[in-house]
Amino acid sequence: MTAPPSRLTPSARRVRRNLALGALVIVALAAIVAALPIKDALTLASMSTAYVATALLLACLMVGPLNVLRRRPNPVSTHLRRDLGVWGGALALAHLAVGLNVHLRGRPWLYFIYGPDQPHRVPIRHDLFGFANYTGLASGMVFVVLLAISNDRALRRLGTTRWKSWQRWNYAATALLVAHGVAFQTIEKRTIGVVIVCLAALVLTVGLQLAAFSMVRRGDG
Repeated sequence: MTAPPSRLTPSARRVRRNLALGALVIVALAAIVAALPIKDALTLASMSTAYVATALLLACLMVGPLNVLRRRPNPVSTHLRRDLGVWGGALALAHLAVGLNVHLRGRPWLYFIYGPDQPHRVPIRHDLFGFANYTGLASGMVFVVLLAISNDRALRRLGTTRWKSWQRWNYAATALLVAHGVAFQTIEKRTIGVVIVCLAALVLTVGLQLAAFSMVRRGDG
């Protein structure tokens, strides 16, 4: 006996999907916090939001290529892709806000410039720690813009072509976030397994993007 078709409106389906995403995010955050052998609350909040944000943003970038590869409709904007991006971007900003209070508590400017006890001819941090912080900050700034236009009103106002050109900055923002994460994993000498998982997920995402692009160019998509 087949199940009756869903009578939910599109907006109701989106509410249900976001409730499910919210529950998934809470479970994932809790699981990461429970798995990490760390007691400091700020560090736990910083790391858990970073991992979940990265996973959601990579999933967002996979939606379009998977549609193409499965020969399904792939419109400029879908609510699933947009919702994944909104949740991922919001968590990335939460990570940025928390992360600026983890290592140098009360002195967030020292994430970006050297302190008086570290004299340099150029005071701007140019070590791996500085690279990690600047890539994280740049990623966060892009996500602020993307979150501001991730709605139907902005899509109508900007027009399809212009809106999509802005949304493509999601690729750069996510790449910066991954670079930021790998740099911090290296600085803190965390297990190489986490770095490998992050890079593997990035390679998978890029591979799907290239496969879908190749398929479209051949006229198969």
